[in-house]
Amino acid sequence: MESTSLPRLAEEKLAAARESSSGRAAETVFGGRQHDMRQTLIALAAGHALSEHESPSEASLQVLSGEVRISAGDQAWSGTTGDYLVIPPLRHDLHAVSDAVVLLTVATRA
Repeated sequence: MESTSLPRLAEEKLAAARESSSGRAAETVFGGRQHDMRQTLIALAAGHALSEHESPSEASLQVLSGEVRISAGDQAWSGTTGDYLVIPPLRHDLHAVSDAVVLLTVATRA
């Protein structure tokens, strides 16, 4: 069994995001080609975003710290520390309202 300290990793990635010109840093903590899901910790400095992109098959977002907003078309959903959001099956973006860290879970096989 593997163990990862999400609070430690979140601190590291948020520090890296603050230093990065893109305002973000990420690391896959589980999954990939041989698995049915992938989990990626994503840190975003306040005011930065993941620009609009296609929605993966099934995906969810757990907000580990901070506040984020997901926008899809004319709809938007906000999440703060502890919130769990199901990502809509639409083109969307993710914006950091404040410094934020999220855990993205994506189904990799249909």
